[in-house]
Amino acid sequence: MKTSHLTINGQTYNNNHFTIGLCLAISSSVFIGSSFIIKKVALKKLQASGNVRASAGGFAYLKQWLWWLGLITMGIGEAANLLAYAFAPAALVTPLGALSVLVAAVLSSKFLNEKLNFIGKIGCFLCIIGSIIFVIHSPKSEEITGFSELVDKLFDYLFLTYVGTIFLMCLIIKLVFIPKFGNTNIAVYLLLCSSIGSLTVVFCKGVALGVRESFSGNVNNFSNYIFWLLFVTAVICIMVQMNYLNKSLDIFNTSIVTPVYYVMFTILVIIASGILFKEWDHMSTPDIIGCICGFLIVITAVFMLNAFKDFQISLKDLNLNARQRRSALNAHSAEARDPENYALSSHIRQL
Repeated sequence: MKTSHLTINGQTYNNNHFTIGLCLAISSSVFIGSSFIIKKVALKKLQASGNVRASAGGFAYLKQWLWWLGLITMGIGEAANLLAYAFAPAALVTPLGALSVLVAAVLSSKFLNEKLNFIGKIGCFLCIIGSIIFVIHSPKSEEITGFSELVDKLFDYLFLTYVGTIFLMCLIIKLVFIPKFGNTNIAVYLLLCSSIGSLTVVFCKGVALGVRESFSGNVNNFSNYIFWLLFVTAVICIMVQMNYLNKSLDIFNTSIVTPVYYVMFTILVIIASGILFKEWDHMSTPDIIGCICGFLIVITAVFMLNAFKDFQISLKDLNLNARQRRSALNAHSAEARDPENYALSSHIRQL
């Protein structure tokens, strides 16, 4: 296969790797977003047939082929997401996860009869625009291209400082803040979950890089103990991350948890991957500003999709409210100009 290259600020990058990583990240969001809808449809069918619901301890969904299809779809999405980290910077792959929210919102209005209101449609549009801006200005590559380079960077004092800071912060949150504020402040569980999640992404990217290099035939990383150490650590981090995310979802409203978690998680992933993989070293100031603007637009879109999803608002409602406000303003002006005639006309209308 012919290899094309991309030159940015004097640095030459493998354009094929970036394109593959971008396609995998987008397809991952499509599969993951679709999987939620498929499983939801399966659970609704089971509920309609009178089976015990999953939330009540029922396991009838295990006999439903549609639920298994949703599970397989999610597995494909997660696999594509993991492979995306092997080809594209984590600072690009992670923010594009917001597209799964968009896919779920659109498909739910189609297959679950959950109306996508006017604000939700604006949120979908902003999500697409923000993602495009982010892709255009995002880091196109990182300095680390091989697993051996990654091993050297893992013992860099700056990254070790970040890991130590994360573990110390998580320990303080676990021992001090969770007992006091865990059930009242949404940031407590989500900050711990996002902190561990940033390490999860870094370690998963390392595993993906090792797998890619092994299958390319350059070197066998499966015999390297550091590869398996990264793999085991990533699995442990995922389990801890999911545990605290589920606790947060059990206590707080999903419409608030989703955007707050997305913001915290993405920011910490960008920081962690920037420290380890040096993804931001060769970016120009306009590209950095473009990434920030694209990210802020995506944050706004995710918040709008979740916070206002239960509001019944349409463009007609907005026009009606505007006409009612104009009528009230005109009536107030008429009363101010001629109070006696306004009172008489109001009395006649009532009669």
